[in-house]
Amino acid sequence: MNRYVYWASALVAGAALAGVSIAWAMTALQGEYRAGPWYTSAVFGSVDADMYTRARVALFGLLALDKRETMYYTANTDSEGGALSGDCTYRIEGGDLAAHWWSITAYDAASFLIENEQRVYSFSQTTTEREPDGSFVIRISADPQEKNWLPVKRGESFDMTARFYNPEASIYADPSAAVLPVIVKEGCK
Repeated sequence: MNRYVYWASALVAGAALAGVSIAWAMTALQGEYRAGPWYTSAVFGSVDADMYTRARVALFGLLALDKRETMYYTANTDSEGGALSGDCTYRIEGGDLAAHWWSITAYDAASFLIENEQRVYSFSQTTTEREPDGSFVIRISADPQEKNWLPVKRGESFDMTARFYNPEASIYADPSAAVLPVIVKEGCK
């Protein structure tokens, strides 16, 4: 009897793993492009998106705009490939994104804004305090930072979205060549 339970359990576990693998493969981004730790899809917000991409946008891209208006890049790792964690402090360094207007926002694991007492949820080209050379540094941390601080929750994973509003033609021509900020892990607690 125990042998049947063992094999039945193994069969169920194998089927579940296969189902998860198939679901992951079907929801992988169609037409994905990478630029450092940031990734996007050329079909987000377009009629070319397949049903799995549309479902993904419906679940995680609340109020997403049409592709003709915006390109979205997401990062869930730092520039070295480590998963983004609220236990760490990160430095996002870069210059203006190739768009008429841009923003960088942090989201929790459920794809919602991260609640915080400071009520700071993103930085944009008009709200980011600049360095003398015009570049910017945004610090992401659960601990207070000096300037351009984007608070996250300790012990929780998060991701970031960079939005290019009315991007330059070069972004549409080659999304993987977009110059996006680097995400540097400064330390963890």
